Amino acid sequence: MLRLVLCGLALLFLALPLHAEMAAERCRLDVPCTLGQRSYHVMEPDGWDGETPLVVLMHFHGWARTGVHAQNSDRIGASTRRRGVLLVTPNGRRKTWDFWRAGSEDVGFGDQVLADVLARYPVDAQQIYVSGYSYGAAMAWRYACESGNDLAALLAVAGSIDQRETCAEAPPVVRHVHGLSDTVMEFPMGSGGDTTYPVALWRARLGCAAGLGQGNWQLRSFLTFTRTSWDCAKGAVTLDLHPGGHFVPHGWIGRQLDELMGRAPSYP
Repeated sequence: MLRLVLCGLALLFLALPLHAEMAAERCRLDVPCTLGQRSYHVMEPDGWDGETPLVVLMHFHGWARTGVHAQNSDRIGASTRRRGVLLVTPNGRRKTWDFWRAGSEDVGFGDQVLADVLARYPVDAQQIYVSGYSYGAAMAWRYACESGNDLAALLAVAGSIDQRETCAEAPPVVRHVHGLSDTVMEFPMGSGGDTTYPVALWRARLGCAAGLGQGNWQLRSFLTFTRTSWDCAKGAVTLDLHPGGHFVPHGWIGRQLDELMGRAPSYP
């Protein structure tokens, strides 16, 4: 469904570039783009020339927040701005998301947001990523589960859905980070203390082989990540664990974007 919408709007964008530029001008940063009774925010990367097709990161905000919070964050917005990525941040109804079960209207809303972005901006349709934090990460999982075939990757921070669910769709790349001491979106420990269980759903969906430990890595001296990765018949899965609690780790989003875009990893 999303692919058909994006293709149609790509033609519309080419036919109406002036309209698209004017529309984009009206809704940037704290001025939302409206879609009926709902809205989203968009933030362009630093130094964009106004013509080069953009990599897109659609990020679902955490509970009781809005899309503006992610754009103002030095762990999310600042990371996209420096990397030439257009940050798109939908606003949840009542500042939350409906991710608990299949059939959420927020999945359709996400499709509408991406379609509207393509009507306003030139987009690299091969590099559309979705991410989220906390409740927003669970929403990103739900979105990828039901409308993920045309995504390049899911980047989830400290939130997921039931690992026993079956997903109709899936992106080819999934990257998840979670704190072992998280008590807000509690770490989903598997039976027998299996710390790889937080990505069990995607490992099954993508047909993954045995996991391979990648060792420890750091972006800041006070936080160490332990990475496990899986090569899969239909893609790849990466899980980063840290000993902390419920937060967006410094530089994690930026590091994933660097690796996925073939750039030398940098901080911030």
